[in-house]
Amino acid sequence: MLEGKLVNLRVIEKEDVDFIAGLSDLDFWAEYNHPSFGRMSKSEWMKWFDTPEPYLESLIEWKKFIIQKKDGTKIGLMFHFINQPSGHVEIVCFLVPSERGKGYGTEAVQLMVDNLFIYRNIVRIQATADVGNKAAQRVLEKAGFRTEGTIRKLSLVRGKWRDRTLYDILLEEWKEPKILTKTT
Repeated sequence: MLEGKLVNLRVIEKEDVDFIAGLSDLDFWAEYNHPSFGRMSKSEWMKWFDTPEPYLESLIEWKKFIIQKKDGTKIGLMFHFINQPSGHVEIVCFLVPSERGKGYGTEAVQLMVDNLFIYRNIVRIQATADVGNKAAQRVLEKAGFRTEGTIRKLSLVRGKWRDRTLYDILLEEWKEPKILTKTT
């Protein structure tokens, strides 16, 4: 578990499938993300949890976390992907709508960045945000990410191709932990 001041990140367990399956509300996935990911049934989430793709597993290390408040309330999801051949790292964060704008997303991103730079041989972390998603852009910027550029027509969302802004943070820019208080 990664512990911060406001939230903790812990690895997703089978017991979390009910929470994840309950996030099928399109408001959770927002207008900026492909909705099919959020429309999976509980059995599809169980399969996703239990059955790694053998091809992908050899190429991508995919870690999935629950974001929870200090009282244990589950409020979101955080993923990181590490492409094994290149070491390319990308993070993704989603919060339930009622918990957005309270600093939880920024702290969750900072926790993940701290963890990756401290405990992994990582020199660069990246994330993307839809060009219209100002809240996600603010979270990344507050966490120390810089705008790298625009990736045109990267995602198909509700039948329309959407551009995404690419953000990154380098190890030498990060310098020291911002949030991480301890790992268990």
